[in-house]
Amino acid sequence: MRIPTSLLALTVLLAAPALAQKPQGAAPQRPAGYPRSYDATIADARAEGRVRIYANADRAELVPVVEAFKRRYPGIQVFYADLGSTEMYARFVRETRARQYSADIVWSSAMDQQVKLINDGYAQQYASPEKPALPETAVWKNMGFGVTAEPIGIVYNRRLVPAGQVPQSHQDLETLLRTRRAAYTGKVATFDPARSNTGYLYLSQDFQTTRDTRSLMEAIARTRPVLETTTGPMLAGVASGKLAIAYNVIGSYALEQARRHPDLGVVFPRDYTLVTSRIAFIAREARHPAAARLFLDFLLSREGQGQLARHSLWPVRSDVPSRRLPPGQARVVRVGPQLLVNLDRLTRARFLRDWNAILGNGQPRP
Repeated sequence: MRIPTSLLALTVLLAAPALAQKPQGAAPQRPAGYPRSYDATIADARAEGRVRIYANADRAELVPVVEAFKRRYPGIQVFYADLGSTEMYARFVRETRARQYSADIVWSSAMDQQVKLINDGYAQQYASPEKPALPETAVWKNMGFGVTAEPIGIVYNRRLVPAGQVPQSHQDLETLLRTRRAAYTGKVATFDPARSNTGYLYLSQDFQTTRDTRSLMEAIARTRPVLETTTGPMLAGVASGKLAIAYNVIGSYALEQARRHPDLGVVFPRDYTLVTSRIAFIAREARHPAAARLFLDFLLSREGQGQLARHSLWPVRSDVPSRRLPPGQARVVRVGPQLLVNLDRLTRARFLRDWNAILGNGQPRP
């Protein structure tokens, strides 16, 4: 679970003993299958000596990737700023417009914001040698690269939700909340789409998937739900028993927490499960473009994807061993321009008016 840090906090991952810089010897060999011209990219990256990343992946998820990257490319420092998606977007845009030193790579779970930055000219094109191994849905314009394939699920407390009542689908969840509303009043949580861009993305995708989403949201609204801006408080609330159920939770975080909290159960709805991706791109004004290419390629490589998979971030590549959803269950959110619809001001305003109406209708009448 990501622990928020100060907006200005910059974590120098190499400060940890496990990441101590290795002495530079012979030039690292290019990965197998890469073109001979990649030798020049490696040489340029070593000359640059560093790469700066803005991301909202947890340190526990990223540090092993950085360690492996350092073993392959010793001498390249990795600087990582752990930022919320909204903070990341604002900071990167502000610094870029002011021509200040900013990120070389921007890597975020806010898919629509990433696509907007790419569409607005903040990214540079790069034909990664790893592209042929990626699903078509994970690459847009050789700029935006989906690095993960993360399912969005339902989390529940095993002590508060009897085994026979655990919802296995969206319809199951709606039925449970309608038939046992009193038991779950004040015990259900979800994202607040008005305050969380991630929550807005997930809920808008639900509405695009099925018209039944409105009925489910009405059932949730009648429980007087707890509305959060991040996954962390929802998982903590369910694990402690303060909450019984959390809807639309990032599956990678939920599975990681379930390892530590035996009362935490995770369900990926069998009717459909949204699968989102953390999109990475290389900044148009990157100060260290060659090192950024190396790091992006490593994230997309089998080795990098394998490191992510070992820390609950499901890889986007199908040739990396990992847990997978059953065929037909995944509703993959494609990396591409259709996500820009979410950021249209009129569309967003109309959506949030409807959401507020659902919440208002769900409150008990005086």
